[in-house]
Amino acid sequence: MSMGSHLSELRKKHQALSVEIEEEQKKLSSDDLAIKHLKLRKLHLKEEIERLAVQA
Repeated sequence: MSMGSHLSELRKKHQALSVEIEEEQKKLSSDDLAIKHLKLRKLHLKEEIERLAVQA
């Protein structure tokens, strides 16, 4: 897998997590711990994207 396609895939996952977080927050019975976990995963993806973008 090329660096560009890997970055693209990471960005898609990051965007999907954004949507998932929004949907979870809209629920009346949203789980704060689950939202926190999703946000943490999103942050790790963002950091990985930034790290790889600098190397490219």
